Amino acid sequence: MSDEATDSPQAHEGLVPSAAEAREQMLEIYPKKTRRKREKQMLVNDPGSPGEIGANSRTVPGIITQRGCSYAGCKGVVIGPIYDILHITHGPIGCGWYSWLSRRNMTRIRKAGETNFLQYSMSTDMQEEQIVFGGEKKLALAIQEAYDEFHPKAISIYATCPVGLIGDDIHKVCREMKQKLGINIFGFSCEGYKGVSQSAGHHIANNGVFKHMIGLDDTPVEGKYKINILGEYNIGGDAWEIDRILALCGIKIIGTLSGGVSYDDITNCHMADLNVVMCHRSINYMAEMMEKKFGIPWFKVNFIGINGTKKSLRKIAKYFGDKELIDRVEEVIAKEMSEVRPVVEDVKTRTSGKTAALFVGGSRAHHYQDLFEDMGMKVISAGYEFAHRDDYEGRDVLPHIKMDADTRNIEELEVEQDPARFNLRGTADRKAALQSEEFSFSDYEGMMRQMGKDTLVIDDISHHEMEKLIEIYKPDVIGSGIKDKYIIEKMGVPCKQLHSYDYGGPYAGFKGAINFYKEIDRMTSTKVWKYIHAPWHDAAPAAEAAAAPEPVNA
Repeated sequence: MSDEATDSPQAHEGLVPSAAEAREQMLEIYPKKTRRKREKQMLVNDPGSPGEIGANSRTVPGIITQRGCSYAGCKGVVIGPIYDILHITHGPIGCGWYSWLSRRNMTRIRKAGETNFLQYSMSTDMQEEQIVFGGEKKLALAIQEAYDEFHPKAISIYATCPVGLIGDDIHKVCREMKQKLGINIFGFSCEGYKGVSQSAGHHIANNGVFKHMIGLDDTPVEGKYKINILGEYNIGGDAWEIDRILALCGIKIIGTLSGGVSYDDITNCHMADLNVVMCHRSINYMAEMMEKKFGIPWFKVNFIGINGTKKSLRKIAKYFGDKELIDRVEEVIAKEMSEVRPVVEDVKTRTSGKTAALFVGGSRAHHYQDLFEDMGMKVISAGYEFAHRDDYEGRDVLPHIKMDADTRNIEELEVEQDPARFNLRGTADRKAALQSEEFSFSDYEGMMRQMGKDTLVIDDISHHEMEKLIEIYKPDVIGSGIKDKYIIEKMGVPCKQLHSYDYGGPYAGFKGAINFYKEIDRMTSTKVWKYIHAPWHDAAPAAEAAAAPEPVNA
């Protein structure tokens, strides 16, 4: 163990408060009303009996949240990475940040004649005139101009807050321009205020993709084992590493929704035999709808961490039930592990016993615990930005979650079996046979069942709580997002930015695990963090002295 780890409070039993005491210290500053809400969103974990956590509820105003809006979840996360759709944000240019894809969703053109639109930033740039008199005409002109310039296969439109407030009917404009231009044009009513967080935007995006893209192309796909990977966005090349491993096993990926994926892939992905889900929160809706309409079963996988990757590969092979595939998967695992094992064994000599905390959206705060565990590190606290209770507690709590007013804002599609295409290639029959052998489908155990006992689970962590957590635990590294990355580092703790990986990655699969081990080893073994000294540390005593009242003469 390095000198820093030996000197850290975690190395000395009894100096760090218990999780219950840390929770109390975080909560004590809040007014009564705020405290009542926050204490429901902050639990001391018991994996054997996860408590009911407050999740998917609106953030307390002024608390400084990590969250994004519905528009960010729809355009910035789920739809934006589809590289050959032309994406247009309808709204003022201030909403245009996510019209330029900034999340490092990597892609490459795979067919002659395709265009990669991800580096373009397209907005209708609504002005005061359109806010007063309506922006539908300007939207129609923008669609026409984009079509004349680029001739895309499809155009998608995203409504921002002002558009919803003034009542522009983007869907009417899309229908009219679709008929005029003869290409697929569709809109998303993903106004930022539409839900509690970006999670609402994920749901809206899933509905739109299912209505306007899935099932448009029935061209048969060659391949013995055909799957889709849902909820993988190719940050830093993660999807490419997963593709590489599955190709070695002989498994064909039709579509990865939606990292590095094309419009044609998505229209054809209902021809798969199986859906596997990486990010449960962002796309479980799609998995459910595809099963209802086409009979394609799904289960949760995790290609983050060596154990998660091995378990996922073996479960996919077991689903297909082919000895040739099962044996091939074991060969691939053995070969890949011959490269991983010496790296992780070396890294563990420096990282064992160190601590980490994770506050990341989607399933990352769960998945990345596997990588830290591989290195012998302990995750002391974790939480999501925009999760629902099932992401924490597991899908078995779904029947007990009550519908609230915010959830009613989002359209619930009525999905029926497709009489001609349901149970393609006997998928529903295959699922029934495996279930009789206790093979699990439509599953997710949730984060809290995997986390250690007496660790701290914090939903939608606030700025104050993050500072207090660092003060109490002084973790060796925190995995978080760009909003709080530099605040964390100014407090002398390295932050691994896990939304877009800064300039790192991939971290999925076997080679990705090697990248992550080396990165965390480098970050936690350097002495530079001891020398971080924020300027306000010097200013604080002087400011306190200036603010102190002058003594009153007798």
